[in-house]
Amino acid sequence: MTTTIAAPAATVHRPAMVGPSLARLTGVELRKLTDTRAGRWLLAAIGLIAAAIVTVQVFVLDDAEQTFRAFFTPSLFPVGLLLPVLGILSITSEWSQRTALTTFALVPRRDRVVVAKLAALLLAALASVLVSLAVAAVGTLVAKATGGAGTWAFDWQLLPHAAVLQVANALMGAAFGLLLLNTPLAIVSYLLLPTVWSILAAMVTALRKPAEWLDTAVTMEPLLSAEVTAGQWGRLAVSLLVWLALPLAAGLVRVLRREVS
Repeated sequence: MTTTIAAPAATVHRPAMVGPSLARLTGVELRKLTDTRAGRWLLAAIGLIAAAIVTVQVFVLDDAEQTFRAFFTPSLFPVGLLLPVLGILSITSEWSQRTALTTFALVPRRDRVVVAKLAALLLAALASVLVSLAVAAVGTLVAKATGGAGTWAFDWQLLPHAAVLQVANALMGAAFGLLLLNTPLAIVSYLLLPTVWSILAAMVTALRKPAEWLDTAVTMEPLLSAEVTAGQWGRLAVSLLVWLALPLAAGLVRVLRREVS
């Protein structure tokens, strides 16, 4: 009687699936910023409004005040108001347009998708600073040609401060978008909550001291100057912890756990 011993089946080693790199995902997310009509118009509005602000200044500023810095700083305000909306749309459009199922099927690791979106927004915010520099340069040339001062004096310490300002604005919008995953609700909440806080701080004496640490309108104001003290950086960090880091962390947890349908 013979016993036949079956040979063990050969083990097939399949290579692990390698997803797209973070750089490629970031490039995809940058393209998504212009895929929708709202995104295209919003990006166009950022450049047009910055140019409009400089154009108005050429006509209303005194000749001696028409300098590169005088053109650059005011252009940061309207851009800083629109960047959070861009951040919100970049996050919530996946859910409002029902493309999240496709996105997360192609890239199962949702955290990589979120990081790519944040990286794309960071690059867009830095690009907006370059736009402000460009329109300020054009305004300075026009001012010099039309009899204004047209001086190029500029404290270059203001440039990294402007970058921090715009990046923080864009990421705060993204944080609200991640937390709420609804475009109208996120936009209204982002615009309304800080405004209500500012009004309450102005009306209630007991809230004025906390507002120096929690009101981003107050803590970000020093970034428009060339010098920021250690205390001002500390107050900015606390306000960004409340309005950026906490919503961002909570929103990331929600996105990672939410069922996509």
